[in-house]
Amino acid sequence: MDIAAVARCVGRCYVSPAFGESEPFRLSERRFLKFSCSTNSDPTGSRSLIFGGKSHRRLGFFRPIMATDESISSRSSDCAGETKQINGKQKNIVWHDCPVTQSDRQKLIKQKGCVIWITGLSGSGKSSLACALSRALHSRGKLSYILDGDNVRHGLNSDLSFEAEDRAENIRRVGEVAKLFADAGIICIASLISPYRRERAACRALLPEGDFIEVFMDVPLHVCEARDPKGLYKRARAGKIKGFTGVDDPYEPPLDCEIVIQNNRDKGLSSSSSSSSLCEMAEIVVSYLDQNGYLQTP
Repeated sequence: MDIAAVARCVGRCYVSPAFGESEPFRLSERRFLKFSCSTNSDPTGSRSLIFGGKSHRRLGFFRPIMATDESISSRSSDCAGETKQINGKQKNIVWHDCPVTQSDRQKLIKQKGCVIWITGLSGSGKSSLACALSRALHSRGKLSYILDGDNVRHGLNSDLSFEAEDRAENIRRVGEVAKLFADAGIICIASLISPYRRERAACRALLPEGDFIEVFMDVPLHVCEARDPKGLYKRARAGKIKGFTGVDDPYEPPLDCEIVIQNNRDKGLSSSSSSSSLCEMAEIVVSYLDQNGYLQTP
């Protein structure tokens, strides 16, 4: 490897523990060191790095940043028992634990992380409830974040269509991200149609028991269709949208969700006259969180 090229491409490099424990850099003296573009050759012909004008170590002391197929195969014996099966494919990856735990993070922000999964038909008020709930939690000094079904398709899931396979992948990705938020100690509010029980159950299985709180917006189809805030039902009835949940694709209501919220008013939840109702619905969820210790210091 051309050391000058490394110096040009890598502005700063962290000294690995193995390097830090060798002279003249002890473990307590590990630091970020700047590469110099100049190199020296020692009597053996090896090229050395220049740190602050002094030649200290050859490039061989640095761990490879990227593993090639050759390097993986040559070190396969060193990684025995550390590989993991992911989706049926062999991956040379190992989970790296961090000394700062979920409990530490939760104590820091004085709340317990969890996932509130709001499911229901389009037009049932999922996003409206999610925003009202986030506002209610914020007023109590509690940190939350919303993963909205439409919003995540603007970025994280922008590569996915509405075909059955991609819709399943959409739910899977949101479930994994929600799990990370919960692990960070944040109350994650996911609002998605998520029509199938199997996919919701898979997301529930990602979290410890009790940390997945399913909220079912139990609103009849005719009410959702009368609201039709985005005009999607009209387009689906006209044949312009295929596979639309509630029209030509089924919705499987939860059988054992933690919270059921009913709102059968034909008027959309975004109107000012329904603001009190939204607050009431949000308080139902807040009360559940409070009673189950999610709003208290663990």
